Amino acid sequence: MRPRIKLFGTALVAAALTALAAIAAPTPASAATLTQVTNFGANPSNLQMYLYVPNTVAARPGLLVAVHYCTGSGPAFYSGTQYAALADRYGYIVIYPSVTRSSKCFDVSSPQALRRDGGSDPVGIKSMVDYVRARYPVDPNRIFATGTSSGAMMTNVLLGDYPDVFAAGAAFAGVPFGCFATTDGSEWNSQCANGQVTKTAQQWGDLVRNAYPGYTGKRPRMQLWHGTNDETLRYPNFGEEVKQWTNVQGLGQTPTYTDSPQAGYTRTRYGGSGGTAPVEAISMQGVTHNLPVDAAQAIRFFGLDAPPTTTPPPTTTPPPTTPPPTTPPPTTPPPTTPPPTTTPPVPTTTPPTPFPPTPTTPGPGAECRIAYTVNAWNTGLTTSITITTLRDTGVTGWNLAFTLPAGQTITGGWNATYSPTSGAVTATNVSYNGSIPPGGSVTIGFQANHTGDTAKPAFFTLNGSPCAVV
Repeated sequence: MRPRIKLFGTALVAAALTALAAIAAPTPASAATLTQVTNFGANPSNLQMYLYVPNTVAARPGLLVAVHYCTGSGPAFYSGTQYAALADRYGYIVIYPSVTRSSKCFDVSSPQALRRDGGSDPVGIKSMVDYVRARYPVDPNRIFATGTSSGAMMTNVLLGDYPDVFAAGAAFAGVPFGCFATTDGSEWNSQCANGQVTKTAQQWGDLVRNAYPGYTGKRPRMQLWHGTNDETLRYPNFGEEVKQWTNVQGLGQTPTYTDSPQAGYTRTRYGGSGGTAPVEAISMQGVTHNLPVDAAQAIRFFGLDAPPTTTPPPTTTPPPTTPPPTTPPPTTPPPTTPPPTTTPPVPTTTPPTPFPPTPTTPGPGAECRIAYTVNAWNTGLTTSITITTLRDTGVTGWNLAFTLPAGQTITGGWNATYSPTSGAVTATNVSYNGSIPPGGSVTIGFQANHTGDTAKPAFFTLNGSPCAVV
């Protein structure tokens, strides 16, 4: 089960602490450790910096800033979410900022916080990013922010203050940039929290643009999550966030794409239908402020789920308190099969291994190639399956058959229907993706429980024709 995090507000401290105790099982310990870093640069609000560097780091690693909730801390967010475990898999680096003020809430309300280099928490977090970039070969185009409640608010603020630094954000149960603004020194804005602050899309967008006057560069993408029964940061804030970030991206309010990734969830995308659309918004029916944090879906939105080109972190200038890992890079050669001409399959860290060999003549269905990735935690997992047709005629109307390992049971899926939920499963197209053009691809996926075996199926058929697995 994915971790659930209770969060916000001075009045809810006791409830938040109770909920934190309920996150009983932290993520399984990895070989790497969370390390506190001091003297990392300008830090006007006395934040603490915690750094997670996996043992195997990508050659050009991504960098994720993971921001905790009120009453929380960097170490608590590290233990209670899957971002570090996914970093072990994909080779990116994670910064966990930690508040030292008594509320343990981030400053998302002061005038200093709501303008670029104005002071307070955003400046300290930017210093943490600069510190890591000075010591690791971070890809400057793959720096991201995510957070929950107070951390979700800070995600909005960071993307507004530093659009030239952050490529995208994922905000779980937050409010728009500037919604919590106060001028009396208070950290709490009840009107915003209660969903009573409404503005036009243009007004919300202007708040973001005014944080960095004169900036004309690319704006970060945003993924938004909110429960309809949020009792702390009320659900209307979700719609206001959508208005804000679509306007920042120069988009209208009409979704380009809508689906249900799992029961009770409605996902809308704006400005694109793919998994990295400019804005993606997930409404969670019946869910409270204590929402599940789907780290795997945030990582997917960022594009950090590409496998690392593995090298150990540099040994010449490591952070003073973090010895460089010694794990050597694997010797496995990279894949040699060229990607398709449309949406490429999710790459893997091993060369393509057709199983069974792709037939030389068309079978009764369509020849295909399958890219299948798994993001697993304790007793759950999510998958991403990219189906690429190899027939000159493409395919209209498809079903993909495969057998799940024992103990895996599907609990929800997207972009296909799945029957049955375990054993020999057939995924069937839905109305909007039944046709795949020659050489084209479609991506589907599901969430499942497991009892220990998180392996992928070994054999797939598309309309009865065997597929190559890459």
